Amino acid sequence: MSELLRTTLVGFFVGIVGTGVGGAMAFFLNKPSNKFLSSIIGMSSGLMMAIVTFELLPEAFLLGGVTATVLGLGAGALMASVLDSIISGFSRRRKGGGNGYIKTGILIGVGIALHNFPEGLAIGSGFVAQERLGIGLAIVIALHNMPEGIAMVTPMRVGGVRKMRAFLITLLAGAPMGAGAYLGALIGKFAFGFIGVCLAFAGGTMLYITFGELLPRGKELHKGKVSTYFAIMGFMLGIIISKRF
Repeated sequence: MSELLRTTLVGFFVGIVGTGVGGAMAFFLNKPSNKFLSSIIGMSSGLMMAIVTFELLPEAFLLGGVTATVLGLGAGALMASVLDSIISGFSRRRKGGGNGYIKTGILIGVGIALHNFPEGLAIGSGFVAQERLGIGLAIVIALHNMPEGIAMVTPMRVGGVRKMRAFLITLLAGAPMGAGAYLGALIGKFAFGFIGVCLAFAGGTMLYITFGELLPRGKELHKGKVSTYFAIMGFMLGIIISKRF
């Protein structure tokens, strides 16, 4: 097996397993209470904020510089807003009270897929630089993708998406990491600046999704403070994951 093929397969495996483990929560969400769902969505929003703050943006600053990071962040948020409008228009043409939550799940999936691609670039470039670096990055990224799978599958289940379908969609969100790993292995050390811009772009989409979708949905499900408390807990957990692994 060639090095390029092996690196690509590692990227696919890491992306699919990482989000898939989190997405497996779909099988345990059997008519949960609104308070429970609000807490899960709140925690997911905190985790996503921590990933952006302590993972994506620091790496983007390091690899792409301040200007490229800020521009990438704004472009990512703008693209997420455009997608939001498109998906909202499609949802309004369909009947069903859960469409808003399904839209949230789809947007989260887009954000995850977008940032899985540059993470795949990092894995591929890491393997080119040093095999141990590539393996280490793959393990860390797989761990970090698990809570993202939870963040994606929860609103889809609230919206009425069937368990197996919701789970399979989370697997698809992880697949772009394989393509990123392939490209990263091809362009090697010359990819780092491009990786930085991609990470910032993904960070912008995730910020829009967190502020525009997750936090409002959590409050909509339960009017109390539970989603706020769990958002803070999720942020704290995200710090631990970022700094420990």
